[in-house]
Amino acid sequence: MEIAILLFDDLTALDAVGPYELLKLMPEARVRFVAKRPGPQRMNGGNLVLLADDGLGDVIHPEIVVIPGGPGAKLALRDPEILGWVKTVHETSRWTTSVCTGSLILGAAGLLRGLKATSHWLAREALRQFGAEPVAARYVQEGKIITAAGVSAGIDMALMLVGLECGEKTAQAVQLGLEYDPQPPFDAGAPDKAPQAIVELLQSRAQGR
Repeated sequence: MEIAILLFDDLTALDAVGPYELLKLMPEARVRFVAKRPGPQRMNGGNLVLLADDGLGDVIHPEIVVIPGGPGAKLALRDPEILGWVKTVHETSRWTTSVCTGSLILGAAGLLRGLKATSHWLAREALRQFGAEPVAARYVQEGKIITAAGVSAGIDMALMLVGLECGEKTAQAVQLGLEYDPQPPFDAGAPDKAPQAIVELLQSRAQGR
């Protein structure tokens, strides 16, 4: 099974690497990192680089597509080459997925019109401009399109996808092998759980970008 993960400069590394760590464990999985041009793509923060071995034209019929997000998504969703590729691969994919603000790229490609979708909570309302209905959920499935919320939600989405493709036992084995058993020391991982002062702090930071 061919799995294409889109890369671009200034993306959030976990958006891509989280799903990669799970999806690569599916039987006969072949994961390909894809970018406009093959080569290194610098992650948000500047200290980490992921390597895209393939250009967009090299991967045109993947069964699974993963579109990550991050600050660089603002440029990616205005890039006709990237949007054209997303539209093309979606035509024949089994699953078209996104993590965080990667859903805005799906929206800009015209794939979310009339559908429910999610994104990072700070960007979720922006989905409306693409004709989508924002949903506050860890992930949302609409047919073969699955959108995940912010960053770490891509892991949950990918685990669910393993279950859909390979069955519950395989998904459980993958989960156990990765010891994915979240027990965070703080219960502030969603805006309705975090203290209001923290929510306002992040909103202020986002508005200042």
